[in-house]
Amino acid sequence: MSIDSIVRTEFPEGHVVFFGIDGKIIMTPQSYEHSSTIKSMQYDTVVSLGRHAKTPSDVYIDFPADENSAPDLAILRQDARREGRRYSFADVLLISEVVSVSSARKDYDDCTAKYGRFDIPIYLVVDPYASEVVVHTEPTGNGYATAETHPYGTGKLPIPLADGRTFVLDLDELPLPEPETDPS
Repeated sequence: MSIDSIVRTEFPEGHVVFFGIDGKIIMTPQSYEHSSTIKSMQYDTVVSLGRHAKTPSDVYIDFPADENSAPDLAILRQDARREGRRYSFADVLLISEVVSVSSARKDYDDCTAKYGRFDIPIYLVVDPYASEVVVHTEPTGNGYATAETHPYGTGKLPIPLADGRTFVLDLDELPLPEPETDPS
C-alpha cells in the first residue's frame, strides 16, 4: 500500500491505527474504558515506581521470531536498553493488557500463552467489563502456572517485581464502563 493510499483511506471511527516498519497495518478499536484504564495504570506506575520508570504503553517490544507486541502497559527493568529502536522482551518485568469487547479472547487466551511462553514474569489481564484483574505468575512453556483474580474495589494490590521494586495497582481507582445512553 502506498503512502498516498494510506492518506486517502478512511479508517473506522474509534479505532487506533498503527503502521509497522515491516509494512503491517494494525487497526484496533479504542474505547473510553480502555483508554481511561491505561491512564489509571500509568498513574499507578508513577506513584509506585517513580516518574522516570520505564513503563511504555502501546510501544512495540521485540519478541523472538518476529512476534512483536505493543502491550497496553509494560514495566521494564530500570537498566533496560533499547536494541536499535525497541526494547527486548528480556527486559520486561510485567505486561498488562486491558480487555476490550473485541479483544477478550486474545487477551485472556492468546496473550496468556504468548507471554508465558516468552517467560514474562507477570502478566495482568485488566477487564473493565468483568470488573476484575487477573494476575498471572510463574510462566510456563504455554501460559502460567498461577492465576489470581482480584475484583475492582478491593483496595491496593501490591505486585512484587523481579528486580525488587513493587508496583501497586489501585483497584479502587480502576474505571468502570459507563452505561450507554440513547443518542436520540
